[in-house]
Amino acid sequence: MKTVFLLMAQYDGKAVVPIDIVCNDYFAPLTSQTLVRKISAGEIALPLVRMESSQKGAKGVHIEDLARYIDARRAAAVKECEQLCS
Repeated sequence: MKTVFLLMAQYDGKAVVPIDIVCNDYFAPLTSQTLVRKISAGEIALPLVRMESSQKGAKGVHIEDLARYIDARRAAAVKECEQLCS
């Protein structure tokens, strides 16, 4: 099953999910401020959608980008598992 469809179901069809919700669901125990800092520093390869040009504007993650990130992390985990179990 495609990850993006699962995320669509999880987030009630929203295209962009607020960063605090994404942080709580997938990056706990990080705070949303720490997650934004890590994304901005390039430590986490996840595009951050800013709804306004202002730094204080709402921030979120598009579900297609989140799905790609989750799929990439899964692929890395599968590769590691195969190397360890072979």
